[in-house]
Amino acid sequence: MPENAVFFLPDEIEVTIPAGQTLLQAALKAGITLRGACGGKGVCGRCRVQVQSGAVTPAGTGKITPEEVAAGWVLACRTVPEGRVTVYIPEASRLTEHRVLLEEREAGVLAAVEGEAAELDPLFRREVLELSAPTLEDNTDDYGRLTWSLQHGRGVGSIWTGCRVLRDLARLLREADWRVAVDLAAVDGWTEIQGVKPAGRGDGAAYGLAVDIGTTTVAVELVNLENGTVSGRAGTYNRQAAFGDDVISRIVYATEVPGGRAELQQAVIETINGLAGELLQMKDLTPHDVRAVVCAGNTTMIHLFLGLDPAYIRLEPYVPLANVPPAVRAGELGLAVYPEAWVHCLPGVASYVGGDITAGIKVTGVAEADPLTLFLDIGTNGEMVLGNREWLVACACSAGPAFEGSGIACGMRAVAGAIEAVRILPGGFEVVYRTVEDAKPLGICGSGLIDALSSLYQAGVIDRGGRFVRGLDTPRFREGAEGPEFVVAWGNETGHGEDIVLTQADLQNLMRAKAAIFAGFRTLLAAVALEVEMVERVFIAGGFGRFINVRDAVAIGMLPDLPVERYTYVGNSSLTGARMALLSRKVWEETKEIARRVTYVELSVGNRFMEEFVSALFLPHTDMSLFPSLQKGT
Repeated sequence: MPENAVFFLPDEIEVTIPAGQTLLQAALKAGITLRGACGGKGVCGRCRVQVQSGAVTPAGTGKITPEEVAAGWVLACRTVPEGRVTVYIPEASRLTEHRVLLEEREAGVLAAVEGEAAELDPLFRREVLELSAPTLEDNTDDYGRLTWSLQHGRGVGSIWTGCRVLRDLARLLREADWRVAVDLAAVDGWTEIQGVKPAGRGDGAAYGLAVDIGTTTVAVELVNLENGTVSGRAGTYNRQAAFGDDVISRIVYATEVPGGRAELQQAVIETINGLAGELLQMKDLTPHDVRAVVCAGNTTMIHLFLGLDPAYIRLEPYVPLANVPPAVRAGELGLAVYPEAWVHCLPGVASYVGGDITAGIKVTGVAEADPLTLFLDIGTNGEMVLGNREWLVACACSAGPAFEGSGIACGMRAVAGAIEAVRILPGGFEVVYRTVEDAKPLGICGSGLIDALSSLYQAGVIDRGGRFVRGLDTPRFREGAEGPEFVVAWGNETGHGEDIVLTQADLQNLMRAKAAIFAGFRTLLAAVALEVEMVERVFIAGGFGRFINVRDAVAIGMLPDLPVERYTYVGNSSLTGARMALLSRKVWEETKEIARRVTYVELSVGNRFMEEFVSALFLPHTDMSLFPSLQKGT
């Protein structure tokens, strides 16, 4: 097959790709992840690169101007090289490392975690057995002798063993003088004997991986399965982000681009392998020391991780291939761990409520407690669960990628230089902001966008509909290339020398995102005929949720108007839930039971959600009685 060569600058990396593949695919092969929000459609314009030599065939230029085209600028996702080309990738087009929440706990909230940790019964363990040697009087077969000792001496239930172990079992038992170490792996209600060795022959501790596969980020914990301790944590962006910011764009890429599903699977596998390799190297361990893996993620992420067809997740009636996928061998997926290790994925509920949410329910103890609780995971999708020990209902609303910084003119993820907190003084003359790592501002991330929307309204810069108030007497308000805009940071303050602005289109995207989340909550309440005042606790999970200012989120009508003390951040409950299941078969089974108990409310059925959504397209809402603390004089 003909191939093309691409030499990337300033990295000085050259790769060859099959004819017909794009510069985006070449960059991924080179280990360079480009920014992308549109799934390769060429409409977001974030994967701009400059062709410095060689011939290319662009399928579209998007928002690139004719002058820029003449200077060699193209969209990587829509451009195919012809022969050998040299391509320069600017920093603005790269997906850089950003803040990944590995663990964040509030005292007293995750008590269930500590309680379960005492019941250490991991999905892989090693048992040392002293077997009696056979005699003429006791002529039980070797395999029967081994399984009887496991079942009656160690309480192991249903046992399964492959021929790989049986082939050498007779010799091993006798060489070991009937004292052996047996590797046991839990899988789908059975226990597999994965290996038998003479006891004490140099085997160190066995380890497992707990993995949170997020749409934006991936986090991994290396866990000692013998004592339950966490040996290390690492996180980074999900390399799938080059193919789209949200699950829908990735489903489209997986189903409409030839080989797209395999590319997306490979991208997330490489992400996990990179993090796992980093942790193993720090502890001087090898991939073969990792004997079990538990992953949590939304339904789409798990489908793409396993290489399953996600097409029908986004098509009515929105049915996934599997809410509870069976365990699979690590070697089959290409994970860089012990090839025979089982990879388990926490069970989901529906197409848009996955195992990351069931993990959160388990971690926070919602399903075992009496108080009526709302569990929220806010990101590209707003997933939420309402209930207690008696019942659980869930829904998911498409908030869009605005809170992840996508679809916003100067939006970005929470990396160094992202404006994460904003205050605007009355009249809009002065803006005070804080950036991630106190770096020079480069853009605005989700928490900063919520702050800005609230502060713009309080300062009188925008009206209740989220539109700029005309006639503002401040130099920060002006007509931009795409209509009215407000300058949050002047170019002489920023790291790239350009003004950071919020446009009218940005504000409308944010209004729709906040309205979707509140409408989802209101629809859940209506489904069980309850009032907002009855909600006793609200748990906010996830990396984005950790940095939300609750008062501002209430002020814009994104979160319900409840006393601030009822809100609690629970951090990365998805990763915590994966670790708990890795260390306890009981937790694994309880998490599956939680998934079975949850009733999913499909928001596209009936008119209720749309009616709530339209009503929420104001600051904070059309019905001010829903926000009594914000009414004048209160």
